[in-house]
Amino acid sequence: MQDSQPSEITQKTIEETIVSGILSAKIRPATRLSENQLASLFGVSRTRVREAMMRLETRGIVHVSPRRGWFVVEPSAEEAIAVYEARRVIEAGLLRSMRVLTDEGQKALDAHLNEEKSAMAAGDRQRLTYLMGDFHIRIAELSGNAVIIDILRDLTARTILISMLYQSEFHAAQSHDGHCRIFQAMQAGDFVRAAELSVEHLDEVEMGLDLTTRPDPLSELRSSLSLPPKTVSSPPRPHKPQLQRSH
Repeated sequence: MQDSQPSEITQKTIEETIVSGILSAKIRPATRLSENQLASLFGVSRTRVREAMMRLETRGIVHVSPRRGWFVVEPSAEEAIAVYEARRVIEAGLLRSMRVLTDEGQKALDAHLNEEKSAMAAGDRQRLTYLMGDFHIRIAELSGNAVIIDILRDLTARTILISMLYQSEFHAAQSHDGHCRIFQAMQAGDFVRAAELSVEHLDEVEMGLDLTTRPDPLSELRSSLSLPPKTVSSPPRPHKPQLQRSH
């Protein structure tokens, strides 16, 4: 099949459409991504789709299974811990490096927090899932650093996949309060405190995950053979050193 819209449909378009679907919680872990179907949907060749999938694989978003095709990743408990650790390092470092919150940035974050309130009032969990992750991406966007934005966007997408697998309860109000505290510190120009609050916020979210068991890829076959469920304990969570506040 030849690419019918080469000027409009690029590998990046396919990649970002899939990542956006994950960020909005519309695409779940282990979802199969058919090359044929994606090629038809985007009006491009399977080669272009495969190239996009290979790039997503390097970003930790999908993986390929021999003779079965491409699938959205199912992060393990160990990967979940590593993702949150990476986010703490990147987000705290980003906030500590900031010097000022511009009027434009303040308006953008304030409008975003109002969207979170509206989604909570409407009970729109899917919208809230997207907004809770997007808050952190918006802070990255204030830096203007494209590398940091891309890294944090991918980490946030992986965080949402982790939440779908391991989060038993959704504490929207708690997350919203955490965002408000970070924003207030940024408004006050105290970016060291904002960094501390971002770490505390991510700690709270991670502690709300049940990482004691991992998804069992053989669950259906195990059940059909009347075998007992397999439970694998996750490794102990590493101690997280507290950030020291500057005086």
